[in-house]
Amino acid sequence: MKTLKILTLSAVAALGLSACSDDDDGDITANDLSVNLYASSNTSGNITAYKLEDDGDVEVRTLLTGSTDGEGLYVDSSEDEVTQVSRSNKNIETYDDLDSTDDGDALELEGGSPVELGSPRDIAVSNNIYVVADNMDLDGDDTTAEGKLWVYTRAANTYTLTTVLTTDFAVWGIEFVGNNLYAVVDKTSDVAVFNNFTTDFNVKGPVTPSKRITIEGIVRTHGIGFDDGTMILTDIGDAMSDSDGAFHIISNFETKFNGVENGGTLAVAGNQVRVAGSNTFLGNPVNVDYDAEGNTVYIAERANGSGRVLAFVDADAGGNITPTINNSLNGASSVYFSED
Repeated sequence: MKTLKILTLSAVAALGLSACSDDDDGDITANDLSVNLYASSNTSGNITAYKLEDDGDVEVRTLLTGSTDGEGLYVDSSEDEVTQVSRSNKNIETYDDLDSTDDGDALELEGGSPVELGSPRDIAVSNNIYVVADNMDLDGDDTTAEGKLWVYTRAANTYTLTTVLTTDFAVWGIEFVGNNLYAVVDKTSDVAVFNNFTTDFNVKGPVTPSKRITIEGIVRTHGIGFDDGTMILTDIGDAMSDSDGAFHIISNFETKFNGVENGGTLAVAGNQVRVAGSNTFLGNPVNVDYDAEGNTVYIAERANGSGRVLAFVDADAGGNITPTINNSLNGASSVYFSED
């Protein structure tokens, strides 16, 4: 991923965003910010696009979709398209003309999957394989944990369901790292991995992950984002609180994950950096993306202020830090950073 580092204070003001001009080390400034971000909403289904041009011009557009509740985004800038998981329409929807659609106009629907999803939360893409995490209750018993992974193959604008996997844990965020699919184990502090997902997990029905570990320090994880060796995991804490959220930065993630035995715990000390506290505006950070080159963590915060899009630049020190970008977005449900 590439990051534009030319956002000025006036550009921040034009975005309607707030920015922090310094931190404890004095090295976070508005000039370090980059904006090339897309966000979805549970309350509108629209997609908000934040774009900074090379000449410093800033563009913020609200792009209308056919959904009233959207969650889970994937942007393919080379094809000028965005794919959103529609919770209201119960399917995957891909829209064309992403860059050329004006503020307030409707995106052009290019293709979509059949209407069959239950309670979709996130999407992960590897080549032409599209996987949707679905946390719908499968047995009518809220006390039991289960989930679904819907696996689609895309050819042109047609999505074909190839298999549906059921898990013995509730799912939320998912992320491909190579051909391995990492999945948040909702209602816990655990993360699971399905190694060689596209080749070894292609049989319909119940599946057991290759490995599952606990992430020390997290109460209830939701969002998961990876770039260039670093994994970001969010912690929503108590789902009823709008002020107890956090996120964890885990560098050299694959090495650390592989070093923990199945069922074991990845300790905080020496392995993780935690960002949390009253200055962060984190309550229920439900989704996350990470840009390693810009060292920026992007958060969809669902509870605090009815929804925010937050960005933390150079958050490696951890602690109770102020977000570099803090934009109100009602119902914010997912974020996706994409290079031009």
